[in-house]
Amino acid sequence: MRIATFLLILYMWVPVSGKTQTNQKESILTKDQLLFLEQLTRDVLEASRIYPEQFISKEFGSNKTGGTLIRPGGRNAYPSFWIRDYAMSLETGFISIAEQKHMLELTAATQCDQAWITKGGSLVPLGSVADHIRIDDGKPIYFPGTYDFENQGSPEFGTLPPFCDQFFFIHMAHYYVVQSRDRNILKKEINGKRLIDRLKAAFHMPPSNVKTDMVYATEKLRGVDFGFRDVQTITGDLSFASILKYRAANELADLLELVQPQEAMQYRKMAEKIKTYLPGIFSDKRGMLLASTGRSAQADVWATALAVQFGLLKGDAALSVSKLFADAYKAGSLSYKGNIRHILTTDDFNENTAWEISLSPKNLYQNGAYWGTPTGWVVNAINLSDPGAATALAREYIDELIENDFRKGETFGAPYECFNSSGYNQNPVYLTSVACPLVVFRKL
Repeated sequence: MRIATFLLILYMWVPVSGKTQTNQKESILTKDQLLFLEQLTRDVLEASRIYPEQFISKEFGSNKTGGTLIRPGGRNAYPSFWIRDYAMSLETGFISIAEQKHMLELTAATQCDQAWITKGGSLVPLGSVADHIRIDDGKPIYFPGTYDFENQGSPEFGTLPPFCDQFFFIHMAHYYVVQSRDRNILKKEINGKRLIDRLKAAFHMPPSNVKTDMVYATEKLRGVDFGFRDVQTITGDLSFASILKYRAANELADLLELVQPQEAMQYRKMAEKIKTYLPGIFSDKRGMLLASTGRSAQADVWATALAVQFGLLKGDAALSVSKLFADAYKAGSLSYKGNIRHILTTDDFNENTAWEISLSPKNLYQNGAYWGTPTGWVVNAINLSDPGAATALAREYIDELIENDFRKGETFGAPYECFNSSGYNQNPVYLTSVACPLVVFRKL
């Protein structure tokens, strides 16, 4: 792809901050519903900002990183800078260029430049990107489950850092370059290493299947495939991480076109290989994608919906998924109040757990609770075959946000990270629960 063409296409694609794109004849949401979701997302994002020198708590201190950080949500949830949650919220268009640059450079500066082994016996490979970064001293925490730099990396969260953050780092850089038109940042040296070289190192950190380029893990050498299920054990070829790798390969190729065009084609070929192999490796008889080929090889709602969103499942394959999701929605096995389970209730591993191996009890957190983050992806998929069901699901999602809108007072908390039908909820004012659906609903 020629540089000028790449820039033109991407500049046209990026949503303009603060403007709702509603030029379609019909929408899944009404104009008022979409405006409500936009403003709610703006307010959640503002509640999630940690400004320079802003004091959070005695335990976590003040933001000493020199710029604004965006944490996963407001109030007291997750008081650090999480790479994936931030990157998943970029396409709202509500994050300034200056904010983006600071968080991109902070992520680059904390990338691992020398492999090391943690006290818990886990490995931090060269090129690893932090799972989250402390606000008080800017230290990278490469593993879930802790804020302690010295004692991070216990085996229950994997012996390698999560695989998704490397690909989200590339997405951060790609989005920043598109919005800012600042291609020179790719050549900027950060701790003695150019940003473009850091992006390449990140891309190649997750282990991969040498034949298919799918991200791969074993029980002894395991990284979390995607941080929104970091309390599950998932091994073998990994579908969700491979879907993220597909996008990252194309985005890295776009960036290489600007500074090292001779290298871009190898990443485009890698993306094409993943696209070719992925359906055959992971699809079950119904057309759903399995989460993996090893432990927890279960039909994965989130991965399947994202594959449709990214165009990895198209045509008849996407239509089969669409009909399955529509039927599951009507049967009550997919969602609750517009929020989505990782696994259909009919596909639970057994009566005691949704996932095969989980640190969480059944129907709580990532092991069977309902999440807003993937709602847009699922609605998009259902819309291919049943616009009426897609609209009904989307409006259930909006109704729950209106009912429990955190702006009503301290006893209200929507958007929650997740909840269930028994009154359980976790982490109010959660950013990706509105940011990710908003991005999709704008396009729909």
